[in-house]
Amino acid sequence: MKNFPGTPGTLTGLVLRISQCVFAVGSIASMATTHTFFNFTAFCYLIASMGLQVIWSFVLAVLDAYSLVSKKVLHNPVLVSLFVVGDWVTATLSLAAASASAGITVLYFSDLGDCNAGEECQKYQISVALAYLSWVTIAISSLIMLWLLAAG
Repeated sequence: MKNFPGTPGTLTGLVLRISQCVFAVGSIASMATTHTFFNFTAFCYLIASMGLQVIWSFVLAVLDAYSLVSKKVLHNPVLVSLFVVGDWVTATLSLAAASASAGITVLYFSDLGDCNAGEECQKYQISVALAYLSWVTIAISSLIMLWLLAAG
């Protein structure tokens, strides 16, 4: 398998995984600091999806860091296939959660004018924006993993 930026065991791969984790943690923190997020199913789904994203990205970041320190290559076809499936699943869940939360945010707080507490509305918007940033980084990782698997 070829070795190009973003593959497991490279510095750019580690940076992608850490950024996924940081954006997902930021999204959870921003949403969880509001008082009424649990009233909306989409917001609860966003927290669950970002929680899964944090776990997946953290585990792969640890694998990347181990690979960099030990100078081992993680290009086993079975392992890369697992990375591809995991990345695509988490990317799909993250996009669905971010889109659903964005729709609820726009509907309830912009279209219906039901946003009395300005700070809480901003936290919802920040959480959705961070969820989309997390999705962008996981989408990049998933495409790189698919490319790596195809380059075989």
